[in-house]
Amino acid sequence: MPATDPRTPSIMEQLQDIFIGIAGIIGAGKTTLATALGEHLGLPVYFEPVADNEYLEDFYRDTAKYAFATQIYLLNRRFQQHQEIIWRGGGGVQDRTIYEDAVFAKMLSDIGLMDARDYRTYLQLFKHMSNFMCRPSVIVYLDVKPERSMERVKMRSRDVESGLTLDYLQALYAEYENFIADISRTIPVIRVDWDQFRDAEEMAQVIEQEYLHATFLRQVTWKPTKA
Repeated sequence: MPATDPRTPSIMEQLQDIFIGIAGIIGAGKTTLATALGEHLGLPVYFEPVADNEYLEDFYRDTAKYAFATQIYLLNRRFQQHQEIIWRGGGGVQDRTIYEDAVFAKMLSDIGLMDARDYRTYLQLFKHMSNFMCRPSVIVYLDVKPERSMERVKMRSRDVESGLTLDYLQALYAEYENFIADISRTIPVIRVDWDQFRDAEEMAQVIEQEYLHATFLRQVTWKPTKA
């Protein structure tokens, strides 16, 4: 934190306990915002396992075959992150929440890329794990339409994502909308129109103020004040 930081020690103590989950479809900009929030609030950041995901390439090459294994791998890794947050004490910023793994699994099941039996097994495991998870203080949902998501996926040019289709992203986006409507009943959600979002530092300040003053509803639409 800069030496001129106007926040009082009591405010800083409150911020050390905040657990922020960043949610959004593929290419939404979750990692960029998670990094900015971690720096602004002085919190550890738990990034989505991508570079070391040994299933990801196979998943995109043959989704139906590797959907279940990939989802179990990701569930395990994110559960590990949750446990680390609990063991360390205090807060953190998580790049994609563990709840979103179930979003992907449901979407894959709905479009026939995950066997119904595998999906039931996944849900049972997720339910058991949920008894040992810590809920985020707030979820920031980066609302990015599928067409924009596709543009960003192409721009970042990850080889494993070259087979992504707009149909896949549209199905994922629809399931995310259901997820946000449901999760906002129990966890506060700040919904951000990412097409209008340009400044990660300002977003970090907005989240800080909403959390400290507890003025936000279960779901808040935010637009940047900067041009």
